[in-house]
Amino acid sequence: MSHPDLSNPIDSTAPIISAKGLTLTYGKSLRALDGLDVSIPAGCHGLLGPNGAGKSTLIKVLLGLLAPDDGSGTVLGRDVRKERTEVRRRVGYMPERDAHVPSMLALDYVAMMGNLSGMRSVAATKRAHEVLHYVDLGEARYRPVDGFSAGMRQRLKLAAAIVHDPDLLFLDEPTNGLDPQGRRYMLDLIGELSRSNISILVSTHLLPDVQEVCSRVVVVNKGRVTNEGLVSELTRGLDRQYDVRFVGDSGPFLQALETRGVECHFDPTAGSLRIMVPDGGTRPVLEAAAETGTGLKHLAQGSRSLEEVFLESIEEGADGHS
Repeated sequence: MSHPDLSNPIDSTAPIISAKGLTLTYGKSLRALDGLDVSIPAGCHGLLGPNGAGKSTLIKVLLGLLAPDDGSGTVLGRDVRKERTEVRRRVGYMPERDAHVPSMLALDYVAMMGNLSGMRSVAATKRAHEVLHYVDLGEARYRPVDGFSAGMRQRLKLAAAIVHDPDLLFLDEPTNGLDPQGRRYMLDLIGELSRSNISILVSTHLLPDVQEVCSRVVVVNKGRVTNEGLVSELTRGLDRQYDVRFVGDSGPFLQALETRGVECHFDPTAGSLRIMVPDGGTRPVLEAAAETGTGLKHLAQGSRSLEEVFLESIEEGADGHS
């Protein structure tokens, strides 16, 4: 897709999202955001957190749909309190829940979203044709959206989010309710959009989706950011941790490893072995294998799953609020 030049182009060195001390309380006591601080550079990012963590509230505050009680925030350099209209002109939003108008044709719905984002009617209609073809709904664009399947409705929401050529996309649970084929197609679309220089914030509870399409993650719990960074760095294993696959009798091999001060975690069902070597080198492993006649099929520095990082971040956040 083409993305026209804007009169106020993005500064690639500045954060696309910045928040300082954002606080928002529902009613008298339900604090959804609790002094949240975050700075997010351009790119594709995952926004993670358990239910009720504050993810959707944060997105709505950044879009200017909710006014925070305290704190400040900017999106693409625009103040979320004072420049809400300009923010929404440059940001696309795919909500978690369906937001279509009953009996409206898909083409009319997407064109209407373009109008609401500041496009003229003729340009919005032309662009609606293009984005509906892009998300593989070209043949369905004259059908009422009521009869769309779950996958079609998700792609319709994505088309509505990108119709005005935004610089930044907020995607709230974009693969929610999709079958494997629909999920694969949606993730491919997100990856393609990211490569076309649109920055994306994906809010989801599906960690494999984040690990596949996002380069960075932000973890939110109880209204605060508890962890953030590059996925590659957060999931990197400890320097002394290795994953091992071997051929041979496990008993003598494990005993020989432990004799050399190697900490072993062996899963006999999966046949997987994770070790922690005492000095960061693999020499004790090679010696133990040679001594016991064990064949090493795989020996590489281990990595942590994004799920482990997420659970640790949630636990740390809970400790910080205790």
